[in-house]
Amino acid sequence: MTTLPLKDYTQAPATPPDLFEAIQALKTKLNAVILAHYYQDPDIQDVADYIGDSLELSRRAASTNADVIVFAGVHFMAETAKILNPDKLVLLPDLNAGCSLADTCPPDAFAAFKAAHPGHLVISYINCSAAIKAMSDIICTSSNAVKIVSQIPANQPIIFAPDRNLGRYVMEQTGRDMVLWQGACIVHENFSEKKIVQLKIAHPEAEIIAHPECEPPVLRHANYIGSTSALLKYSQASSSEAFIVATEPGIIHQMQKQQPQKRFIPAPPINNCACNECPFMRLNTLEKLYWAMKNRSPEITLPEETRLAALRPMQRMLEMS
Repeated sequence: MTTLPLKDYTQAPATPPDLFEAIQALKTKLNAVILAHYYQDPDIQDVADYIGDSLELSRRAASTNADVIVFAGVHFMAETAKILNPDKLVLLPDLNAGCSLADTCPPDAFAAFKAAHPGHLVISYINCSAAIKAMSDIICTSSNAVKIVSQIPANQPIIFAPDRNLGRYVMEQTGRDMVLWQGACIVHENFSEKKIVQLKIAHPEAEIIAHPECEPPVLRHANYIGSTSALLKYSQASSSEAFIVATEPGIIHQMQKQQPQKRFIPAPPINNCACNECPFMRLNTLEKLYWAMKNRSPEITLPEETRLAALRPMQRMLEMS
């Protein structure tokens, strides 16, 4: 009697030696599109079909003809793609890729906050969960927040959630008084004003460019304040040859690719750590992206009631911007 060897189930399948080639083959096989945020690892940016900030990626997600959307970003971004594409398979390379800002706004607490301010229009920054979007009237991004708030009648009271720093910046730009939910991003609140000033002294020729999620002391030193994509465009248009970049340093990969003759210096965090990098964005890797496509998992799903409620304010944002 012949004894068959036992199969070793402990050995994981081997990762292909050329991940770029393997991912390209899977894109063709699945009719997939890869959307990547500027804060992703450079390898992921290089393999993506589209790179952008939250607004641009929302537009791409809304208009894609792909059957599968692979979202190299964080959970709320993949949820946004699913809100806009209920019949498509939406994949996130690592389900643990959350968002510190979104986590500061629990749905139950926000529902009570909203109930305590009757008659207020709720404008929520896209960096929030689908449950918060479902309780909102309009969604905005850092690219269009000022434009959207400027379109609201002056006598209409507004709740702005969840980022207090972006909300404060929008109030300054529009002259509108808004009730702010007190949420914040761990990355953008961790930049050191003192170290940025020291960098400026060491590099007097450098312009400071900052994301509006940064705290006011940092923004006061900025030569330019804008969304991630706006910072990229500004660095291209400016005649300056050096920039101190106060946002997640993943964007520097694109800045350097497009302007290799210029210098881009990441703004330092308060502590001696890599705290200026988003730990959630960095959970995604090229290998995880490949296996997500190969296994068609992890998949993003949403209750249809939540999806439909969240879709309405998303559509209003796209119409108003």
